Amino acid sequence: MQLFYQKFIQFNFYFLIFLLTVNLFSFISFCDASFDWQIGFQDPATPIAEGIILFHNYLMSFIVLICILVFYVLYFIIDSFNSSKVSKASNFTDFNLLEIVWTLFPAIILLFLAIPSFTLLYSLDELIDPDLTLKIIGHQWYWTYEYSDFSSMTNGESINFDSYMVSSNDLIKGGFRLLEVDNRVILPVLTHIRLLITAADVIHCWTVPSFGVKVDACPGRLSQASLFIKREGLYFGQCSEICGVNHGFMPIAVKSVSSDNFLTWVLYKIENI
Repeated sequence: MQLFYQKFIQFNFYFLIFLLTVNLFSFISFCDASFDWQIGFQDPATPIAEGIILFHNYLMSFIVLICILVFYVLYFIIDSFNSSKVSKASNFTDFNLLEIVWTLFPAIILLFLAIPSFTLLYSLDELIDPDLTLKIIGHQWYWTYEYSDFSSMTNGESINFDSYMVSSNDLIKGGFRLLEVDNRVILPVLTHIRLLITAADVIHCWTVPSFGVKVDACPGRLSQASLFIKREGLYFGQCSEICGVNHGFMPIAVKSVSSDNFLTWVLYKIENI
């Protein structure tokens, strides 16, 4: 047993370096759109996305520790109990202390994982009285958005528009291929927003990684999600449910602005209905 502890301590330094490296790679992405060879999350813009990333890093710490421990025990057994070192096998049938340890240890680990997991899960379903409602309808292969809280005084029609992908031929310099759209969603920051998501034909999925939002759009069913954007920016997403031949060509672009700029945009839209 003393030999086991000595060898285990020798590996502590390498374990810490590996653990820090894994967590470092989880933070190397500081972008609201994906980029080549990305291995981390996109920069979070909502409390939900921040919680998902923190839980991922928390979970990865346990995974790395368990993997190193298991592989080291495997290495120790192979190295210490091979035929060249031990000519005669030990004759025993049980080890009560070991059985208790390998039962309680995983149970304690699962408890430490379950508490933050369920906390995050229930926070995703938390519904706060929204200041703004955005209705999202998926089509083959574009999105329709409706701001039902704002309507024209003349005909009562609410703000709504379709959002199609901008083709590569029409893409301006600096634009993201397969991600730019002709009509972006405009949302205010620091505002509780309710998303009502459905589909008109087949199942779609409205997904924006920086928001930590991934909600299925099902025909005949109204899905609901909450959104609270913490900073201004331009965020991209895509349909995440195979919905036909042009599934990869119905992107999502959301621009978050200040409340004053959002109201200015709303007034402009109402005047042009």
